[in-house]
Amino acid sequence: MITLVANMQARPGKEKELEAALQVHFPKVQLEKGTVAYVLHRSTEKVGQFFFYEKYQDQQALDYHGSTPYLKELFSSIADLLLEKPEVKLYEEVAAISR
Repeated sequence: MITLVANMQARPGKEKELEAALQVHFPKVQLEKGTVAYVLHRSTEKVGQFFFYEKYQDQQALDYHGSTPYLKELFSSIADLLLEKPEVKLYEEVAAISR
């Protein structure tokens, strides 16, 4: 399993607009083969900070997600809503408990 985490900070006054834009493509991602989890979080401590937790079966599934036209469209549509470039990191799963 591959886990991707991404932190994004909205420009002041653009928080609601960014949140809405980040949610638009969820129905399409839900249909992707190999996507195990795709979760958007909003910070309870810092206004306008968002965190994605994404889990993929393998590198092929992550690569497919990254190549989709709707993801490319998302990044171009939110560029002006972000204070800075998103921080993205990849991890390999070592151990897990699922319920």
